Amino acid sequence: MTQSILPERREVVMLQSAEMKRSNLSRRKMINRAFSTIGLLAILIAMATLVALLFDLVIDGVPHLSYDFFFNFPSRVASRAGILSSWVGTLLVMFVTALTAIPMGIGAAIYLEEYARKSWVTDIIEINVNNLAGVPSIIYGLLALGLFVYGLGLGRSILTAGLTLALLILPIIIVATREALRSVPLSVREAAYALGATRWQMISDHVLPYSVPGIMTGVIIGLARAIGETAPLVTIGALTFIAFLPTPPISSEFPFISFQWLMDPFTVLPIQVFNWVSRPGSDFQGNAAATALVLLLLTLAMNGLAIYVRYRLRKKIKW
Repeated sequence: MTQSILPERREVVMLQSAEMKRSNLSRRKMINRAFSTIGLLAILIAMATLVALLFDLVIDGVPHLSYDFFFNFPSRVASRAGILSSWVGTLLVMFVTALTAIPMGIGAAIYLEEYARKSWVTDIIEINVNNLAGVPSIIYGLLALGLFVYGLGLGRSILTAGLTLALLILPIIIVATREALRSVPLSVREAAYALGATRWQMISDHVLPYSVPGIMTGVIIGLARAIGETAPLVTIGALTFIAFLPTPPISSEFPFISFQWLMDPFTVLPIQVFNWVSRPGSDFQGNAAATALVLLLLTLAMNGLAIYVRYRLRKKIKW
């Protein structure tokens, strides 16, 4: 009789276990659907807000875009005000930033990833690099004010602004470049060594070319952040109203190249937006919207170019 009861109990236990599994599965599916619905609603709300802001920016800014707006200096009269000094200053500052940050960032990443031995020193460097990527931008402005403006005597110049933004985006470029270098398979390095290549030949001829798409992604992300920064440039003393252009880099006298423009005062598009937004009157608000639209288009153009070049380069990669 005991032998006949045991199979029945076993069957009851199995039925209860199956019922509990079905109940848990249905509960998990319900939670999954609820989470998916909440996530979708959050994305839709964020996208709707972004579209509304962009639509408002376009409506306010497009009527003010004209030839005179791009090639006039700022003015106290809104109808005659332009962004010539702002976009020229933005291009020059970004040129100095890119010329400083890209070689330094890529070089530092190559050293840390390919040359540096694992030790407590490199661990500290890596921790600091990762932490610096999240430091508020105004901290870099205060650092630049003490180091570049007063310490090195560079003044409130284009060079100071470029070096400040270079420090700001340097951790981003280093982290992105290291990740791109790590994505190259170890077999590529081993094959290069097997053919007698030196470490630098292996890096320059094999690892670095395959890493270019990832490196470009980090570079463009960093530059896109730098082009919209205002706080560090205000801290180092960027002008809010400037009615002249920097010294031309090409001169008519020998040696025909001038670096005086590096020491000239400057303004940039984000500061021009800040200046016009702080003024009363709808006309200046429209100018600010138009300037913000130009800045947005510049950022989108940079990202679009990076996506295109990255796509073309990835098509050539064959592992």
